[in-house]
Formats: sequence, structure tokens, C-alpha cells
Amino acid sequence: MPRLVPTCVWKASPELLLTLDDRFGEPVDTYVNGSQVWLRDDGPAGEAIEWRLHPVAGYRRPDGLSTEEVFDVVTAALATGDQPPVPLDRLWEGLEAFAAYDDELEPAILAAACSESLGVPPDAAGLADHDLIGDQWEQSRGATSIVAALLEQLG
Repeated sequence: MPRLVPTCVWKASPELLLTLDDRFGEPVDTYVNGSQVWLRDDGPAGEAIEWRLHPVAGYRRPDGLSTEEVFDVVTAALATGDQPPVPLDRLWEGLEAFAAYDDELEPAILAAACSESLGVPPDAAGLADHDLIGDQWEQSRGATSIVAALLEQLG
């Protein structure tokens, strides 16, 4: 039986990245696969929400940058009107938000709380099977799109 997780998704854009940087600051965690993560108490009753900026399928870290520098260098370039070291469509494809510690939240309530925290309503919200998406991504060795799979599940 799949475990469905209330989830919100935003498609990546320069505006979204600048909003993330302005409202949330630097990620609290970064991964070599390109993921950028913030953990914040943004739930409707203060629940911890994990905000995860998902990399594109087949992500490759830009040459000359450490894993920890990518988000800051890219958002600094965007903020000043400069070109990032590589086009955004080679870095991230979307942002996902979900309860960090399996707190049970209704998707519509999660979407409202996340919209308030980020200042931007999600492109999609609903229930997603994280285990299935994670298994597909691992089996493809990162060659599948997590955001596309989320959007497909969320309809």
C-alpha cells in the first residue's frame, strides 16, 4: 500500500529562486545531487515543513563551484541581473514542500500555509507517493525528473 504524502510543488523560475533567497535565505542543507533544502516551522500549527529545490534529471554541478556554493552564486547573479554560471534549466526544475516529520496535514491546508510562507501559491498540491518517485529516481541513477513525476501524480 503506497504511503501518500501531502505535497506542494512550484515550477522553477528566476523569480521563484529570488523569492526563496529573499524569504528563506541560504539552504540549511545541500546535496551533491543538486538538491537544496530548507527546514522551517511553516506548517499551520508550527509543524516543520521541508522545502526541497529539486535538481533537473541528470544534474551536473557547475564547474568551479562547490555543492554548497551553487544556490548562493546563482541567486546572487540573478539578483544583480547577471547570468548564472549555467542556465537554470540545467540546475533545478522545481520546489517541493511537505511535512518534514510525517505530520498529517490536509493538502489544501498545507498549500495555504506554504503560500503564506513563500508568498507564492503552488503550481500543484495534493497527495504524492514519495517512495515510488524515489525508487524510480534511484533506479534511473538520477536520470528521471522528480518534479515531472510529482506533477503527474498531483494531476
